[in-house]
Amino acid sequence: MTSHGDIRERLTHRLAQLVARTGRIESDLRQPGHRDWAERAIEQENEEVLERLGAAELEEMREIRAALGRIDAGTYGVCEACGEAIPAGRLRVLPFAATCIACAEEAPGGA
Repeated sequence: MTSHGDIRERLTHRLAQLVARTGRIESDLRQPGHRDWAERAIEQENEEVLERLGAAELEEMREIRAALGRIDAGTYGVCEACGEAIPAGRLRVLPFAATCIACAEEAPGGA
């Protein structure tokens, strides 16, 4: 398994990417709208997509910060639901995972 230092570096790098991207999304959303109603309708659709993307990225940022907190607390890699170790493969794919696969599948919304 990758060391926690490597995982911290990956998570920190991803967090920086998300912070930059959400900043660009927020900047785009603050731009004044087009005066033409057809163009404005297209812009509004684009803004709705950007808002959904921004919300997803904010959630991922929250999960990454929580994972960094678990690394600091020495509980990284331990399922928050059952207390068992989270498989290394799951952490490689989803380094901010807080639960093992079994507990994630049992949770509302699944995996």
